[in-house]
Amino acid sequence: MLSLGSDNHSGVHPLVWQAMAQSNSGHAPSYGTDELTAKALDEFKKQFGESVETFFVFNGTAANVLCLRALVESFEAVICADTAHLHLDECAAPENAIGCKILTLPSENHNGKITADQIEALLIRKGDQHLAQPRLVSITQCTEYGTCYTLNELRQLRAFTREQNLLFHIDGARLVQAANYLNCSLRDLTSDLGVDAVSFGGTKNGLLYGEAVLLFKNTATEKAIQNLKFLRKQYMQLPSKMRFLSAQFLAFFENELWRVVAHETHQLAMYLESRLSTVSDVKITQPVQANSVFARIPKSWVRELREHVFFYVWDESPGLSTFEVRLMISFDVTRADIDYFMDRLDHVRAKTPAGAPQ
Repeated sequence: MLSLGSDNHSGVHPLVWQAMAQSNSGHAPSYGTDELTAKALDEFKKQFGESVETFFVFNGTAANVLCLRALVESFEAVICADTAHLHLDECAAPENAIGCKILTLPSENHNGKITADQIEALLIRKGDQHLAQPRLVSITQCTEYGTCYTLNELRQLRAFTREQNLLFHIDGARLVQAANYLNCSLRDLTSDLGVDAVSFGGTKNGLLYGEAVLLFKNTATEKAIQNLKFLRKQYMQLPSKMRFLSAQFLAFFENELWRVVAHETHQLAMYLESRLSTVSDVKITQPVQANSVFARIPKSWVRELREHVFFYVWDESPGLSTFEVRLMISFDVTRADIDYFMDRLDHVRAKTPAGAPQ
């Protein structure tokens, strides 16, 4: 069944699969000491700047947790949006693994973003031994609502965090979508801004598995970089046959495949938005800046629609006649798939009697 539920639901991009097959010949040293991994680490420096140190891990939860574990003490706190994945969807992994506190802020205008003014309000008791000390700000780019911080917004946040001696982390599971939308490089969004750490996503973008912990060299991260390889092993995230993970990222960067994937999925998301915008009972709730569309639809449509196309209900607050849903475009979704979804939606809508409660 077609899924617009998550870009985790897709298969593997053919060029990534091909790269893995090509690396599946002969023997190679293990645990990242192979030739392909050396090439991949060099490629990350080309993409993100010479200051980056890259550590491959299996999944996004590990990438987020290890970024924070390397930088934050147990008596310190991480500040993020109340919609952040590391707050809502990591099963308290940061708290469990680090012992730190997560401080959340309501996202500005319900769009997934947080601001310096909001963060400042949490810093009043800096130095108070009775309070977990704010140490790191984590943002998601793109946000959980598919919106993108602009480069200017990022610069302002980074300037503020520097001023307040706070570290700055980006959950970049879909960072390539932001680079595509903002028409900039991955370096523009990371080392050129002076960020300290990035969780860089692969799985959601067509890889079989694999994410990267990126730490950027500066005086605040020097110890974290030295410790990370040991922490990665201790947290059971050191791949033995790392060449297969490295091959995927090499394919992802070759000929800017990452940008091709991001561009094509964003174009399809905008096509879906344009089709949905013509339906009077549907309301688009967020600007379409990545590979997702958020919309409110009558809740009476949801069950039958999901018999044909899977998607997630994002907000099912009681007492409302509509649900907010997320429609996510994977690299292998086609225009014909979008048309099929719209045909099913039109069919369900046509069965709703005029004037009937929805």
